Amino acid sequence: MRNIIYFLGSLCIAIATAFLIHNWLTEYNDPGYVLIGLGHWSLETSVVVFAVAQVIGFFLLYVTFRLLGVLLRLPSKLRHKGKNIKFNRSQDALIAGLVDSAEGNWEKAEKILIKHASNSGAPLLHYLTAARAAQSRGAIEKRDEYLRKATEQSGETDIAVGLTQAELHLSANQFDHALETLTKLQSIDSGHASVLKLLHQTYQKIGDWEGIRKLIPSLNQNKILMEAEVKLLETETFSSLLKQAAEKGDAEDIQQLWTSIPEHVQSVQGILTIYFAAMIEVGAGDKIEQQIAQTLLKSWDETLLVLYANVQTKDYQKQLQTAEQWLAIHSGNAVLLRVLGKISIKCKQMEKAEQYLTKSVGIEATVAAYQMLGDVLIEKGDKEKASDSYRKGLELASTEVVNRAEGIMG
Repeated sequence: MRNIIYFLGSLCIAIATAFLIHNWLTEYNDPGYVLIGLGHWSLETSVVVFAVAQVIGFFLLYVTFRLLGVLLRLPSKLRHKGKNIKFNRSQDALIAGLVDSAEGNWEKAEKILIKHASNSGAPLLHYLTAARAAQSRGAIEKRDEYLRKATEQSGETDIAVGLTQAELHLSANQFDHALETLTKLQSIDSGHASVLKLLHQTYQKIGDWEGIRKLIPSLNQNKILMEAEVKLLETETFSSLLKQAAEKGDAEDIQQLWTSIPEHVQSVQGILTIYFAAMIEVGAGDKIEQQIAQTLLKSWDETLLVLYANVQTKDYQKQLQTAEQWLAIHSGNAVLLRVLGKISIKCKQMEKAEQYLTKSVGIEATVAAYQMLGDVLIEKGDKEKASDSYRKGLELASTEVVNRAEGIMG
């Protein structure tokens, strides 16, 4: 349309110019003539005809060159128009693919996205969305193919592609692949929030508490978690590390780990108990026996009291004397009396053990106390009382089981 307007406009100008020149020259009685010679040929005409012919010739040359320009540009215009059509189709396909993916039409979304990816202005969105759709329908090989194409489009340093890869690997329980990708991304951008969050999730999934321990400073520094969440994570992490160290059975590792734990974590209720339990579990209770006793003097804790009774010490008599000192303040504590009974058994003081255990069940009957009391009575040769103690312990255990079952059923 524009070219037609140019043509008509030029034609009108040419006609107007020729008309004006013709009128101007015809005003003269003798406007003159023009003679052109070329070899044996010659051309003679009036100035009016020559001038008008010049205008018409210029117009024809102009139109000819304009037409040639249009013809020369025509292939590229056609290609550009074709690209625009394909681009628009790819944009429509992207929208349709996203909608299908959101609606759960995974296979349909995947097909339309991949079909138009090469013509899209955002091929990454096509490949990444198609990868999610492929995984959702269980086509892991296709997912990896689309992720590989996305990487080729953006390069291995693209955070968006890497995060999508890690998310898909994580949701497919491919933790090693997720960890490999996230570690690479962290080396590119150590403070990226999404990378750190996914690393945290991956370490938790595989139970890599040492990895989380190293990650905590970054999570705190980059404000990935709130302060309360960081403290909770620290407590969980160091608790798990202490338990893992106990499973390895090396007391030195446990002690080294404990000294590396920040003081604000050591002061959290329960962490110290886990440390004591770990040392006792590996047979190094004698190294923390005194520390348990000092802690109980500062803050009475029945869990620590039970741990104290399980310490493998070289001098049980001294341990009994220490525990008996607490009777002055906690004389009516059933747990303390049971602990004293247990330590008395280790000291071979059966009379004292019977007294403590009898007082303990009188205040608060427990299966453990009845069991130990029965053992003491057997040792003393009183089988009748021992049987009665075992029976009461069994009855109590049965009642606890029934109550627990009713609580679950309720």
